[in-house]
Amino acid sequence: MAASVTAVQGDITRERVDVIVNAANEALLPGGGVCGAIHRAAGPQLWEECRTIGHCAPGDAVVTGGYNLPARYVIHTVGPVWEGGGHGEDETLASCYRRCIELAQQHGLRSIAFPAISTGIYGFPLHRATAIAVAATRAALETAPAVEAVRFVCFGGGALASYQRALSEAHPHMPS
Repeated sequence: MAASVTAVQGDITRERVDVIVNAANEALLPGGGVCGAIHRAAGPQLWEECRTIGHCAPGDAVVTGGYNLPARYVIHTVGPVWEGGGHGEDETLASCYRRCIELAQQHGLRSIAFPAISTGIYGFPLHRATAIAVAATRAALETAPAVEAVRFVCFGGGALASYQRALSEAHPHMPS
């Protein structure tokens, strides 16, 4: 059975899934945006665990506990900073989604919620990022049978519309 892949508008810190994804920085420090919201909602234990890990390279991902979040786990992934598109940004972003799905599979996690990685202060163009996110996620799911549900959780309506467009363009016969 193929995993369901959907987009919703909401607050990722309230998602009732096995794992949520944090758009992290390389030092795994609490930051602004999605990262700050996740750290605030999870509580200080998340920062304590992140400190023991210490670093995550762009395109890679690491797993921690979810602490005070409804999700049992957090996968932290470091997206690329947009530098105009000629510095491997597309591949690094695709790698973020692939690594998160791989880690979910390795840990037997059935449901995962993603934010729009790198589209905030990292400046990745939204429509380009959502197309990459959908394509990389769908490709990664082909080798991740444990993952049954993927949800792209969008803070704003613009991101939701972009994800819905990317989902319908990838599979026009499927509802998004």
